[in-house]
Amino acid sequence: MASSEKVPRICKNGHQYYKSSDCNTCPTCEKANRPDNGFLSLLSAPARRALLHRDITTLEQLSAYSEKEILSLHGIGPSSIPKLKAALSASGLAFRQ
Repeated sequence: MASSEKVPRICKNGHQYYKSSDCNTCPTCEKANRPDNGFLSLLSAPARRALLHRDITTLEQLSAYSEKEILSLHGIGPSSIPKLKAALSASGLAFRQ
């Protein structure tokens, strides 16, 4: 198996970072953008980006989707679903059936 070489990059904010994949997400910017509270703060960065890409920023918006639809989003994995279900349940909501 060939090893991937990390390539230096600079984001639009001037942060230098190294990546071996084609992902252009700056780790420094991503850490600064992580919410301190709310259901999005419970998720990994890829899962959070997947929801934000669909403009899902509230639990009410999330409840309009089925679990299957959310799982189909790139970046959402099986470990995200229990966290999302718990957040929905705490607000008296659930995934659409």
